[in-house]
Amino acid sequence: MVYIDTSVIVAYYCPEELSQKAEDFLLAHANPAISNLTELEVFSAISRKVREGRLDKKTARRILAKFMEHVDGRFYTNLLLGPHHFRLARDWIGSFNTGMRSLDALHLAVASTQECPLVTADRGLAESAEILGLEVEVLG
Repeated sequence: MVYIDTSVIVAYYCPEELSQKAEDFLLAHANPAISNLTELEVFSAISRKVREGRLDKKTARRILAKFMEHVDGRFYTNLLLGPHHFRLARDWIGSFNTGMRSLDALHLAVASTQECPLVTADRGLAESAEILGLEVEVLG
């Protein structure tokens, strides 16, 4: 199993420079894992694209509907965040070894506790994962 960061998910559903790589990767892996945090972040990223004028609302709704169809249809393995993920993320941030943000730390905590590699297009997140000794693959 591989844990897919939001940056890859958004590239899969929205036309971006990394879209083809994201599509190739996701289609090559059965049931890639995401978390319920990923759902929130996808909605936030699409909303930001609408606010910035990079997507119209009709297209944004279609993208979000397709994403949720995949979530509900079990294209993804959906991992739920629990208290232990928050404690681990808190402890990593409190170690002062990385510059990672809270939501990135939660994604890393989920990947770590599932013992699966993180796949991301976010180089900062990848660097934090490497500092923590976690397996990471960067698309891009």
